Amino acid sequence: MAKRTDAHVPVPHDADSHDLIRVHGARENNLKDISVDIPKRRLTVFTGVSGSGKSSLVFDTIAAESQRLINETYSAFVQGFMPTLARPDVDVLEGLTTAIIVDQQRMGADPRSTVGTATDANAMLRILFSRLGKPHIGSPKAYSFNVPSISGAGAVTVERAGKTVKERRSFSITGGMCPRCEGRGSVTDIDLTQLFDDTKSLAEGALTIPGYTPGGWNYRLYSESGFYDPDKPIRKYTKKELHDFLHREPTRMKIAGINMTYEGLIPRIQKSYLAKDKEALQPHIRAFVDRAVTFTTCPDCEGTRLSAAARSSRIGGISIADACAMQISDLAEWVRGLDEPSVAPLLTTLQDTLDSFVEIGLGYLSLDRPAGTLSGGEAQRVKMIRHLGSSLTDVTYVFDEPTIGLHPHDIQRMNDLLLRLRDKGNTVLVVEHKPEAIAIADHVVDLGPGAGTGGGTICFEGTVEGLRAGGTITGRHLDDRASVKETVRKPTGALEIRGATTHNLRDVDVDIPLGVLVVVTGVAGSGKSSLVHGSLPRLSGASGDGVVSIDQGAIRGSRRSNPATYTGLLDPIRKAFAKANGVKPALFSANSEGACPTCNGAGVVYTDLAMMAGVASVCEDCEGKRFQASVLEYHLGGRDISEVLAMSVTEAEEFFGEGEARTPAAHAILTRLADVGLGYLSLGQPLTTLSGGERQRLKLATHMADKGGVYVLDEPTTGLHLADVEQLLGLLDRLVDSGKSVIVVEHHQAVMAHADWIIDLGPGAGHDGGRIVFEGTPADLVAKRPTLTGEHLAAYVGG
Repeated sequence: MAKRTDAHVPVPHDADSHDLIRVHGARENNLKDISVDIPKRRLTVFTGVSGSGKSSLVFDTIAAESQRLINETYSAFVQGFMPTLARPDVDVLEGLTTAIIVDQQRMGADPRSTVGTATDANAMLRILFSRLGKPHIGSPKAYSFNVPSISGAGAVTVERAGKTVKERRSFSITGGMCPRCEGRGSVTDIDLTQLFDDTKSLAEGALTIPGYTPGGWNYRLYSESGFYDPDKPIRKYTKKELHDFLHREPTRMKIAGINMTYEGLIPRIQKSYLAKDKEALQPHIRAFVDRAVTFTTCPDCEGTRLSAAARSSRIGGISIADACAMQISDLAEWVRGLDEPSVAPLLTTLQDTLDSFVEIGLGYLSLDRPAGTLSGGEAQRVKMIRHLGSSLTDVTYVFDEPTIGLHPHDIQRMNDLLLRLRDKGNTVLVVEHKPEAIAIADHVVDLGPGAGTGGGTICFEGTVEGLRAGGTITGRHLDDRASVKETVRKPTGALEIRGATTHNLRDVDVDIPLGVLVVVTGVAGSGKSSLVHGSLPRLSGASGDGVVSIDQGAIRGSRRSNPATYTGLLDPIRKAFAKANGVKPALFSANSEGACPTCNGAGVVYTDLAMMAGVASVCEDCEGKRFQASVLEYHLGGRDISEVLAMSVTEAEEFFGEGEARTPAAHAILTRLADVGLGYLSLGQPLTTLSGGERQRLKLATHMADKGGVYVLDEPTTGLHLADVEQLLGLLDRLVDSGKSVIVVEHHQAVMAHADWIIDLGPGAGHDGGRIVFEGTPADLVAKRPTLTGEHLAAYVGG
């Protein structure tokens, strides 16, 4: 019998050959028909200058198509309730897996949204207290500050055995909402002295509210209501007259022959001004609201949002309000100490969730912290929590700069988490600028070479070592190291902060030097923002020096908004066109008289297709220019308004700087935009297409014209490429040299090294922080290395 000598070689299965995500012909936003292969089950980092097309490739192409395909698996009925997603502009996308997006979008700023409600930890605590709390007060709803207590009774009609029978029924729901503040934790008090002058009568013009001018309808409603004498000073009103003036329920009446609804001044002000989003109000009305309305902690629930009954039920002396107010690391220890077999699965899940907070570096938060107060980096890490213990594999996780808001000390922990997700068999895609995070990549895709129209191409694909030797902008700057300043500026004065106790601050006393570049640093949660945002505006207001605070809050704006409208640049441009052509400025607005009537000035016509993605087609009449044809016949310096909006900032700066089109007001705004590194943006580019870094710099450029003497910047390096940090430092220097005081909350070592003075908070986060652990020059910090920040800065500068 012949022997087989050939070894048996297993034939690879076809199913194992799909180990790449293939992108061919991607043209979303500024991408220039690019093709790229991304390895699955590996950690791929996307780098490139801000605006080079990283988010367009990762979020708007790969992740968007994955989500769209998943949504299509649901029934048409379900799809009707989901956001409709259009197919990205790409030829081929193969090998996609389910994408889980963990982005920097701030969490909802609704006052009832907290860290606990956003992560389901509150839901588990409510069940726990409804099972173990003594005294027992009801179901989990009884511990929820979103559920009011209601009861009702009445007759119901029931068909029974062919007869119609009327029965009396009653019901009641026990909720945990504090009835005074309705679960918000704070109540609004209206300062009546800001509404009227009680020494005057209505006939003498007592009301001081914007829009309530004597003779106007709002004013006549009160002066001609007949409930009180309009010639009597308000302070002399009887109790009934004062109640009718301030609090009367809505009442129909005729004034000057016109049917109107009268109601007390306070409910009317609350409906017309206080119920609206404060940011959307006109500046003079917003100023009035700031003056007239004070937010104070609810006296009934002491800010816990919960009813007295919910606060009375306890487990081992701890109420649900106490549990939510604890630092999460302490709460995790408390839950670990509960030994109750009847709720063991619940305790295990709650324990895992709380441990995830600690592991991800958010153990310093508390569950009652409002979600709207979290920074972009904190919000992103809170979203990560639900994925850490997940058993799913072969999933694509997409992260948008997960190291934002992290001290160098914490970045290693974040890197470990990303590697752990990868090692479970997942594909991890990360958009990132920090060298420490790029260093752990299995594969790097570098986009560029420039930003906006100068980007959108693949400059490099390969390993980190290959990137270093590749000669691209990212590769050249990867090993950049700033050096500590040899000489620092001398302060011109100081802002004194005494006894600061906001959030976790421990009665902090500190002098912040003026006239220099001050960097406030410390690990995440050490109290930096509490110190700067909680104490500074109050002080500077007292000294008459305005504070210009530029945070990471999102820019508000629809697809009609663009850099020209947001910065106020369009006003001088419209006036210049109107003056040159002898017509009205409103003609040169795509949101006003000059708009193309077919597309209403949008440039595109939207067709809604119910649960399927709507179709946007370029308007045939204006060809996407947004203006009527007659408006485009008016020129300034040889260009029409649509051609000016298509210019880049750099082009426009030159155009409005000299010659026939010279407009100093427009040129000043364009110079500021160029100063913050946005020279490549076109004036008419929709705000919705800008990256996170671009939006923050746009905000910085807008505020540079403000009259403040103190500038407070919250992590201005967010979303900035290594090459752009140098330009930002030059901008900060120019601000200081022009006589401003600049205070920066920052983790980037290059900014620390460039500072004149460093204030370091710590030593830890939450109740382990809140103290000043170092004050002095960067050189002293590197020489003494008294803190974690000192150690990392010394390693960075090679000290």
